[in-house]
Amino acid sequence: MKNIKLNFLVLGMITIFATSCERELSDEAVDATFPKTAEIFSDDFVAMGSDFYFPYGGSKPTAWTVDRQEGYNSNASLRFDVPNANDPEGNFAGAIFRVDGAGRNLTNYDALTFYIKASQGVTISELGFGEDFEQNKYMATITNVSVGTNWTKVIIPIPDASKLLQERGMFRYAAGTQGTNGMGYTFWIDDLKFEKLGTIRTIGASIMNGNNVSVNTFVGVNSNVTGIISTFNLPNGRNQIVNLSTAYFEFSSSNSSVTSVDSNGLVTSLSAGSSVITGTINGVQATGSLTINCQGNFVHAPTPTRSQANVISIFSDRYNNVPVNYYNGYWQPWQTTVSSDFTVNGDNILNYTIFNFVGIEFSSPTVNASTMTHFHLDAFIPGSIAPGRQLRVILVDFGANGVFGGGDDTRHSTTFTAPFLVSQNWMSIDIPFSAMPGLASRSNVAQIILEGGDNSVIYVDNVYFYN
Repeated sequence: MKNIKLNFLVLGMITIFATSCERELSDEAVDATFPKTAEIFSDDFVAMGSDFYFPYGGSKPTAWTVDRQEGYNSNASLRFDVPNANDPEGNFAGAIFRVDGAGRNLTNYDALTFYIKASQGVTISELGFGEDFEQNKYMATITNVSVGTNWTKVIIPIPDASKLLQERGMFRYAAGTQGTNGMGYTFWIDDLKFEKLGTIRTIGASIMNGNNVSVNTFVGVNSNVTGIISTFNLPNGRNQIVNLSTAYFEFSSSNSSVTSVDSNGLVTSLSAGSSVITGTINGVQATGSLTINCQGNFVHAPTPTRSQANVISIFSDRYNNVPVNYYNGYWQPWQTTVSSDFTVNGDNILNYTIFNFVGIEFSSPTVNASTMTHFHLDAFIPGSIAPGRQLRVILVDFGANGVFGGGDDTRHSTTFTAPFLVSQNWMSIDIPFSAMPGLASRSNVAQIILEGGDNSVIYVDNVYFYN
């Protein structure tokens, strides 16, 4: 089963949805239907409606106000009070400003511009436009924006204004306290509007952050084109990198019988073979590529047949799973294991690459496995088995206090070697608790650790305790 992780960076949380069809509008219809209003805020809001501010989950909902005493060549501005990291109402400030209505035609403009200053020198995580909490189709965002105590102008280029026929997402921001040791601060924005500067020059664009990335997949596995950026030369001579949503790009597959790719950069593996995904924006070829090496049909792990009543499941599509903190506890600096989990026709698989060791933790709450008799997992090693290769399965109980440490934690390690370890075949591991003398208790089991990889790949499925 696939673990879905939520990260603070709002940009990593955006999901872009595809639409089944999109009606093309003539210029006359667009002109008649959607206003070309440029201003968003200048002393006050302009044509935004009455319900236009939508905070992100986890952000402080009251972080934004209108300041009637501070402004750029005026007495009004947007004020954003970034909270302390331990503020109970939210540990960061972030939201979108969305037109309360049909949207605007922004095809006449080439940038979103505004003036900004802060109460101290800070770095703002994200500033941009195009997010509407609906399709989020044409997002453009600049990151790690350095802001000082004097008013300065910020320019966010529009990658392809011809696509913005009916845009509702006027502005988005996300700001935390990573650079201020958790202490809050204030920043102000004024003269927020779209402009036609005419002096912005596109330098280039990239997918996969400009890298040529290669991944191994199976028929039915979806992959995503990521790292969508474009670089622009601004009127002040500075080059600006802008993070973009995939809808600005056109994607193509070098072998349509092996992979298909849609307008949102979703790549579907269709048959065995290799295919290269590339992209263009405004007819300009982007650097970087995604090579899909499809290995054919995926061999699924055996479907568990035990009754749910006799199982405590950590990871399986067959059962209801207990709450899990994470399926890959990245324990620096020694761990190299990276999660590249995938789903094949509804079957979720843990995919550990560059595998040396990895920890699965379920400590909130711990698991009382006292009535269980065995531990089970299915493992698959797609690569060759090196001589002397071991796979160690370690179970950890947090002891009577139910927390890590404290002197009462116990663990037991079980080692598997050849001929049990095989390549290209699922290995069903069943370990009786009676064979784990090192585990003094199993009333607060909280970790499963897998060790013994040689920086290779291992798939894992159906992790559970059973009676």
